[in-house]
Amino acid sequence: MKISLVSLDQSWENKLENINSCETYIRKASNVKSELIIFPEMTLTGFTMNIEKIGEIEKDSYTVNKFRELSIKYNIAIIFGVVIKYKTKAENRLFFLNNNGKVLETYSKIHSFSFAKEDKFYYAGNQIKSTLYKRHRIGLTICYDLRFPEIYSALSSNCDIIVNIANWPAERKSHWETLIRARAIENQIFIIGVNRSGIDDMQRYDESSLIVNANGDELDAEIDKSMKTIVLDKSWTRDYKKKFNTTKDRRDSLYSKIKYVRK
Repeated sequence: MKISLVSLDQSWENKLENINSCETYIRKASNVKSELIIFPEMTLTGFTMNIEKIGEIEKDSYTVNKFRELSIKYNIAIIFGVVIKYKTKAENRLFFLNNNGKVLETYSKIHSFSFAKEDKFYYAGNQIKSTLYKRHRIGLTICYDLRFPEIYSALSSNCDIIVNIANWPAERKSHWETLIRARAIENQIFIIGVNRSGIDDMQRYDESSLIVNANGDELDAEIDKSMKTIVLDKSWTRDYKKKFNTTKDRRDSLYSKIKYVRK
């Protein structure tokens, strides 16, 4: 499967400017025959707590409708992030549309980044999600989830790829790259990390999107400014595990019984 990763330089809380930028990348990805394009967390706004300004009602979401139009127009599947208003807070969501604009799956970020007070404005999700596209089972995660290996262990049991979309600051870029490699190696699976670039009101972000294989190696990509395009073959993982399989030695039934006792 041919996949494009976009390290979008997000314009702070400016949906119109960001959707125009996204269409430029979607057109480029379509022109090189990519089957899936992936954008960073909170794609059209950047990572913000201003839910009253940028939050959307799911049934008539501006962001979802715009990306639906673009997926149909350019015949490409799209993964993107959006803030969905819900009761008194909001949800930090990932949407996966197929190339006909159909919602294949949505995922609400499970781990709220309390350091930035995300938990004060956003509900934490409570469902692990994956979906099937082009014969690839794809697991879905968002940013801070990357620090919690349990979700990746659970997803890897039946996924070929796990995606993480993020707004991960440059000051912790080494953590981002290390954790992506760790999640890939320990679960022997492709991990795709798509991070934004640029500067917002609080942070600087470096271009650092990548795909890592089960051996911890970053896949070579065709680069067009802030877009990387990579051909991913899930059979590579199958062949790799024939030679060196560590996941078969997991003892998941035991791990679920472990209780941590504070002495």
